[in-house]
Amino acid sequence: MNDFLLSFVLGLIQGLTEFLPVSSSAHLLFPNLLLGTNDLGLSFDIAVHAGTLIAVIYYFRSELTSMTISVLTNTENVLGHRRLSYQLVLATLPIVFFGLFASDMVANNRDSIQSIALANIIFAALLFLAYRFSSRSKELIQLSVLAALFVGAFQVFALLPGASRSGTAITAALLIGLNLKDASRFAFLLAIPTILGALVFLLKDITSSDVSIDLLPICIGFFTSMVFAFLTIKYFLAFVEKIGMYPFVIYRVFLGVVLVLLV
Repeated sequence: MNDFLLSFVLGLIQGLTEFLPVSSSAHLLFPNLLLGTNDLGLSFDIAVHAGTLIAVIYYFRSELTSMTISVLTNTENVLGHRRLSYQLVLATLPIVFFGLFASDMVANNRDSIQSIALANIIFAALLFLAYRFSSRSKELIQLSVLAALFVGAFQVFALLPGASRSGTAITAALLIGLNLKDASRFAFLLAIPTILGALVFLLKDITSSDVSIDLLPICIGFFTSMVFAFLTIKYFLAFVEKIGMYPFVIYRVFLGVVLVLLV
């Protein structure tokens, strides 16, 4: 597989899986496991993450504008945008703290297929329990400060390869009783500062290394991940209450088993 086709495939995988409650890191293993493809490098990782970041910012542009205005003018509206903005900041702090002090441990296990497979199965079970037994009766406007901090703390598990950032955030939001659509919305909004933080770490690494940059694969990966991430967010939020979480639970267990068999 040439680099141009590979960049499209990896951008597609990143765009589709970043916001679904499945593991993007697990899916990104398949081109290498099945076809023996090459790693496109750190600059490509930055490009596809930037693409997903642009997608989620664009999708929530109206809410983000309202949150920004409410903070700058020190006013609150009926939808609680100012309160929500502070809750998102608070929920981001745990993963920033652990990311700073546990990045070496995470890097050492990033390519462990066994760890990724096991994480998929464990966090699929947790998602099942949260979806099956939570009340799913609260709306996002009812989210408390402690509840937001709990979601942020639970999202720290996303540092484990295979856990899924979106999956851990949705699981935690369900555990505190949010309805499925609002749990997903909060998880996607929380992705904005989280992905931004990850980009900062990646940019720090690339500035301290001597890497060559091939612009065409980077551009292909960026635009592919951006388009498919936007479509994933749009249709997932539109149909998530009809679909539920059980298909994702079953799929993640299946994915974990497949990864074990491929090793």
